[in-house]
Amino acid sequence: MTDYLRLVTRRALTQNDPALLQVGFDAKVLDRYRESSAYSVIRTDTVGRIKRQGAWSLDFGIAPGDAVIHVPWHALATILPDAEREHWATHTAATLELSEMFLRMRLAPAACHDDGEVRAW
Repeated sequence: MTDYLRLVTRRALTQNDPALLQVGFDAKVLDRYRESSAYSVIRTDTVGRIKRQGAWSLDFGIAPGDAVIHVPWHALATILPDAEREHWATHTAATLELSEMFLRMRLAPAACHDDGEVRAW
């Protein structure tokens, strides 16, 4: 467990803030979005975003090896449309690997973080 995961978990529990708690998914959950022109999926080295043109966007962390992504529970509950939730549930990751950079960004959203070039995934 990283120090950032401990810090995120401590803050979530002591401040009653589930927005920081992370849920992991197999990165294959993104395939349907990458295959559709209605969405864009971009990433840096360890952070990404899905955007439905004119509707919603969801930020996620990319674990080492690119096989697992993670999303704050609160974002899944408030941003992800109901119609998408079953798709995500079927891709729940067996283990939770995390992007430390994504956790840093969640802890200090106004700070500048260098995580590589933005590119399509």
